[in-house]
Amino acid sequence: MASIFTKIINNELPAFKIAENEDYIAFLDAFPLVEGHTLVVPKKEVDKIWDLDQETYTGLMNFAYEIAQAIEDSIPCLRVGMSVIGLEVPHTHVHLVPLNQMDDINFANPKKEFSQEKMQAIADKIKSAL
Repeated sequence: MASIFTKIINNELPAFKIAENEDYIAFLDAFPLVEGHTLVVPKKEVDKIWDLDQETYTGLMNFAYEIAQAIEDSIPCLRVGMSVIGLEVPHTHVHLVPLNQMDDINFANPKKEFSQEKMQAIADKIKSAL
C-alpha cells in the first residue's frame, strides 16, 4: 500500500507544497510543531533513511539544504533544526523545524493548528525565498 507521502506525491492527497523536482518534494507538515515546520521527502518510497542508496540520500540532503535556507530566510527563527524519526510514516522524510528554543523540536509538544489560509501563506512565504 502506498504511504501517505506517496499519495501526496501522486496528487491523491492535498498538501501545502514548498518545492518539488523529479526526485524530491517539500511540503508543510500537516501537524506542525511550529510555523514553517516542513517535511522533505524522496519520491522513491523507502521506509528507513539508512536504506536509501547513497545517491538518493545525498540528493535528499542537498534538497533539504535548499529548503532549510529558504525557511531561515522567511520564517523568524534563530536556526532551522533537522530531525529524522520516521516511526509514524514508513517513508523516509526529514523534518525541518524553525527553532527559537530547544523545545521547538520536541515532538511530544501539542501540535499547532493553523487555518488553510495561514498554511498557504506560510508555504508561499517559504517558496518566495527559494
